[in-house]
Amino acid sequence: MWQRNQTSLADFILEGLFDDSLTHLFLFSLIMVVFLIAVSGNTVTIFLIYADPRLHRPMYFLLSHLSLMDLIYVFTIIPQMATNYLSGKKSISFVGCATQHFVYLSLGGAECLLLAFMSYDRYVAICHPLRYSVLMNRKVGLMMAIMSWLGAAVNSLIHTMILMHFPFCGPRTIHHFFCEFPAIVKLVCGDITIYETTVYISSILLVLLPIFLVSTSYTFILHSVIQMRSAGSKRNAFATCSSHLMVVSLLFGACIFSYMRPRSQHTPLQDKVGSVFYTIITPTLNPLIYTLRNKDVAKALRKVMKRDVSTH
Repeated sequence: MWQRNQTSLADFILEGLFDDSLTHLFLFSLIMVVFLIAVSGNTVTIFLIYADPRLHRPMYFLLSHLSLMDLIYVFTIIPQMATNYLSGKKSISFVGCATQHFVYLSLGGAECLLLAFMSYDRYVAICHPLRYSVLMNRKVGLMMAIMSWLGAAVNSLIHTMILMHFPFCGPRTIHHFFCEFPAIVKLVCGDITIYETTVYISSILLVLLPIFLVSTSYTFILHSVIQMRSAGSKRNAFATCSSHLMVVSLLFGACIFSYMRPRSQHTPLQDKVGSVFYTIITPTLNPLIYTLRNKDVAKALRKVMKRDVSTH
């Protein structure tokens, strides 16, 4: 259980991302526009997948969960940051900080696991197309989604409870715009070497293991594509996989930058830049990548838009 004394439950101070300069006001406005694009893009993606019967397949079911994770992600981080900036208030309660830490860490881990499962889906679709309906049915897709959400949530809950149990030193100022793990760890008093070791181990499980599974899947996919005789089949295979690979590269690159480096190599500016990338930019780009590069999703979007035009 978390420490119950008044000191441990005191509020934290979030340094924030912007100051009162005109340049930072412009950047804040830009971030809010990107936030609206992320919310709109992921909401539309979820709507299209559940509204169009042609998209009721495991691949798109998993994609809808990826969009849902991104949607919750931006709502966990950006509104708090915007409220603090506009109100001039920089404090966040102990419970609020712990909750934000738990949610963002859960979603990050869940996305890593989900992207690994999505690579297996692409492997089955390309390497074993005749067995796809057996190997990747609704039940399998549902189990993959549950394992992603539940596995990451359990990992995040353990780390959040341990981290927030530690005593925090001096001014409880978090040099960040949200309660991210590297920024909170810097406030901890005492030796936490053992705890950091467990964090690295879990990072390996939630980041490097999925990367290994993705790499393995795409090794088999590449081998199968090379053996295809039809140029059209090769183009379709590459088009289907390229979207997933772009999303994988964006997310895992940011995670490795933020969590796989020693604490001594972290600087507040580097942490903020890396966090902006995977908390704002990546959730915005994911639906755009899948919508623009996926023919089925693009067709569903055009169908909805034509229906709205015809009704007016």
